[in-house]
Amino acid sequence: MTVLRTIEECRAWRARAGVLALVPTMGALHAGHLSLVAEAQRHAHQTLVSVFVNPTQFGPREDFNRYPRPIEDDLALCQNAGVDAVFNPAADDMYSAGPRAFIDMPDLTGVLEGKHRPGHFQGVCQVVAKLFNIVQPQVACFGQKDFQQLRVITAMAEALNFPIRIAPCPTLREADGLAMSSRNRFLTTDQRARALSISRALFFAMETFDSGVRVASRLVTIMQRTLLDVGNLGHVPLSIDYVACVDPLTLKPMEQIDGPAVCCIAARVGDTRLIDNVVLGA
Repeated sequence: MTVLRTIEECRAWRARAGVLALVPTMGALHAGHLSLVAEAQRHAHQTLVSVFVNPTQFGPREDFNRYPRPIEDDLALCQNAGVDAVFNPAADDMYSAGPRAFIDMPDLTGVLEGKHRPGHFQGVCQVVAKLFNIVQPQVACFGQKDFQQLRVITAMAEALNFPIRIAPCPTLREADGLAMSSRNRFLTTDQRARALSISRALFFAMETFDSGVRVASRLVTIMQRTLLDVGNLGHVPLSIDYVACVDPLTLKPMEQIDGPAVCCIAARVGDTRLIDNVVLGA
């Protein structure tokens, strides 16, 4: 496996590579990321994982400095997974001094994460566009756990005519249902148990939909009540950023579900912000 530290090194390596799949990450890799690598390997002769904690997608009161950066562990996981190259640039290389260029997809970023994290998706689109230009993959793999990110990146690739196929990858969960996330390592034992109400709320909404309910507000109410049911962990704080049932293409809230829909939750357990979703009627 080749470790690439600069844009120049990455471009030189890319010039010698064949059909390539990219897995963009911010590191702190876990089994969910490795499932993206496995999917990438099904699509291309070679795979490149980028490991870069992107400062432009964090707000001023978010966890940029706290975000885990276990690069040696990440490199070992990639090596064992058969990754061909890891691109691990410095922020100064990715963002040189001078005017900044931003990409925005306002039709898709005014709701959900975009509403609660102003500027977040400008930073996401900025870094992903940079990676697409530097790496020039034929395929890029993104997880469905960040459903809005997946939709925004897919739309950006279409709008800017990137010759790249965006491959969506299913959310990987722990045995008890908790969606895998690099931020899960911040949870205490009690907080982790409290966080299970997020996936439980989504699964209840899916069961209700499968039973025939098509009124979105009923599903939202079920999710809210489940999140607020503290059970035996009443001393563990959980605050809701949003609970929504949205159209998977427009990301707008739905009233009557007459096609596929996405139930989305963002909540804070203690100081840790977690997101999750399920797709209905896929």
